[in-house]
Amino acid sequence: MKPKLVVGIVVLTLLAVACSSAAPIPTVTPQPPPTSAGGMVDMAGAMPSKDLVPPVRGLYKGEELFFIHTEASDPEVAKLLTVMMGPEVLLLPSLTQVPDSVLANVYVFTNGVKGGGPFGFQPDVFDSVPGDSGYSPLRSINLVAWEEGATARQLGSVEEILAAESKADVAIQHPGIVVNMPMLTWPGGQR
Repeated sequence: MKPKLVVGIVVLTLLAVACSSAAPIPTVTPQPPPTSAGGMVDMAGAMPSKDLVPPVRGLYKGEELFFIHTEASDPEVAKLLTVMMGPEVLLLPSLTQVPDSVLANVYVFTNGVKGGGPFGFQPDVFDSVPGDSGYSPLRSINLVAWEEGATARQLGSVEEILAAESKADVAIQHPGIVVNMPMLTWPGGQR
């Protein structure tokens, strides 16, 4: 026999012996996750909460929802959101290349009623939620500023914002910034 063939047969024989004498691979039977008294899955042991992106409160048609910020197209916005909520909101400039047809809108207040928004004012207002035909987690930022002399109040829907704009109570800027803002809970649903 040729030496290479002999070496090959020896290697295959050794592998076969090693595999047959190896300890059996343990099998794991999946178990349902533990639940709390309310039936919710207890995720306390899954990952320390300080490592998770905290949910942010927003509004849709006057109702509360919760979402997270994960990536932003603008370095200043990524930095602002990271400081506001932590952990790091990733900078992803290519988000500005996403076609408008794939984007939904979010309205962010730069003045007015104090609250939990990124500039310290009222919560962000969303134009769609999962299940709506125009829903997307990728959001085009619309900056809303109360005009001097207007009486600032919390606006809970896009319709209220556009009505305030038509009365010249607010001005809306479209800076071309995109932020990935997936929703966690919304009126009528949750992940």
